[in-house]
Amino acid sequence: MSQTPSTSAKGLYSRLETDRQPYLSRARDAAKLTIPSLMPEDGHGATSKLKTPYQSLGARGINNLSSKLLMALMPPNSPFFRLRVDDPEIEEAAEATEATAELEKALGKIERSVMTEIEKSAIRVSVGETLKQLIVAGNALLYIKPQGGAKVFKLDQYVVQRDPAGNALEIVVKESISYVTLPDEVKKAIELKDANNSSKKEKVDLYTRITYTGDGWKVHQEIHDMVVPGSEGQYPEGKTPWIPLRFTQIDGEDYGRGYVEEFYGDLWSMEKLTKAVVEGSAAAARILFLVNPNGTTEARTLAKAPNGAIRNGSAADVSVLQMDKQADFSIAYQTIGSLQERLSYAFLLNSAIQRDAERVTAEEIRYMANELEAALGGVYSILSQEFQLPLVMRLMYVLEDKGEIPTLPEGSVSPSITTGVEALGRGHDLEKLDMFLKGMMDAVPPEVLAQYINFSDYITRRGTALGIDTNGLVKSQQEVQQEQAAAQKAQQQQMMQQQATEQGMKTVGNIAEKGAPSNEQ
Repeated sequence: MSQTPSTSAKGLYSRLETDRQPYLSRARDAAKLTIPSLMPEDGHGATSKLKTPYQSLGARGINNLSSKLLMALMPPNSPFFRLRVDDPEIEEAAEATEATAELEKALGKIERSVMTEIEKSAIRVSVGETLKQLIVAGNALLYIKPQGGAKVFKLDQYVVQRDPAGNALEIVVKESISYVTLPDEVKKAIELKDANNSSKKEKVDLYTRITYTGDGWKVHQEIHDMVVPGSEGQYPEGKTPWIPLRFTQIDGEDYGRGYVEEFYGDLWSMEKLTKAVVEGSAAAARILFLVNPNGTTEARTLAKAPNGAIRNGSAADVSVLQMDKQADFSIAYQTIGSLQERLSYAFLLNSAIQRDAERVTAEEIRYMANELEAALGGVYSILSQEFQLPLVMRLMYVLEDKGEIPTLPEGSVSPSITTGVEALGRGHDLEKLDMFLKGMMDAVPPEVLAQYINFSDYITRRGTALGIDTNGLVKSQQEVQQEQAAAQKAQQQQMMQQQATEQGMKTVGNIAEKGAPSNEQ
């Protein structure tokens, strides 16, 4: 094993661990009120028990909001990004040769290849888990595997250091792996360094250090302050498989804040009130009879009497213990209802979107949903820059290395993320195309529009905007011209035949007229 750098990954992890502690403590508190398994306490294992919240609104909110974010950031029906040409020479050449539509179609094919890789490698599943971590803990580390797929690291598994602008400079990941799975070379190096063989235990700590060098990233792994052979690697800028994510961006801080933290007060209050109501309801549901010790009815007689039995006694001697807490419970229920309504709005639950009325139109529900989701516009913005864009650039780099997509010239084409309430991607282009054509049809007659609009180009662009491969589906301009020429030739032949037939019939008629005998003869 080679020597470790001057500052070991373990030492850097220990130093940055102190800065991470406040964010980690807050994340664990948020997980206790929502989904405890997302961020358990330190030392939690497979045999440990997690505390179960008294209310399930927090868990419902996390699952609902993460699902909505996943559908918005990675819609399954169309690419969530589009490729734009940055080189003016390529764009001018395409316009000069009237090949703009073909260029768009080629870029759309690359976009579909990236989306196919996402679906094939099941990255969407890992992204869903990442979004839950971001909502609760505010931070997560996504690793795009070279062989396909992704892995999610929680906040308690890594540390990160950023510059004042928020760009990651150092990332250190800590993993516990089995000692028996280590290569023999690594085992021998550990045994030489550890003469007492105390390191021969079930688990050893593996540290992965990712460092930004100014024009790219360097990666290596360490065990016992020694670099693991074959673990060194380099990645170009913007092509690293390690993507540190934040839910919110706070200037001057290395970590983000979770969405649950903003509503922690309401969740904590609802947890306490729900616990009190549940425990009070359990106490109120208990049936307890009291017997007057100075009366004629004996408690033993009541206890042993079966249902419907007849016993000697006085009803005045027996009473039922009751809790006169209806008024107190009603106040707690009203407060819980108010908290539930506020939290439902915060987590975009349907119960908050639909108003309490007999008739609620679909348009009203759609409008209210858009209003609520528009409040997450800032979340879309930061995730588009720190999650979607690095993910697309990494997948394009992997697909180019595999030869599944052509290698694009440096600086010629770049991905552009389109996000919003519904993250329509190229659907924005589709809407603009349809609006343009509809406006032109309202302004000028169809015959005039046909003189200026290239409908072949419009069909190709519309298919690209919908994410449809038009090869073999839409006829090319050459095929249309060939069919038009063939149809015109067939029409000319038919006209010639018709003219020949008419001429023949006319000739026969003249001959018949000349050869017919007159009445006088």
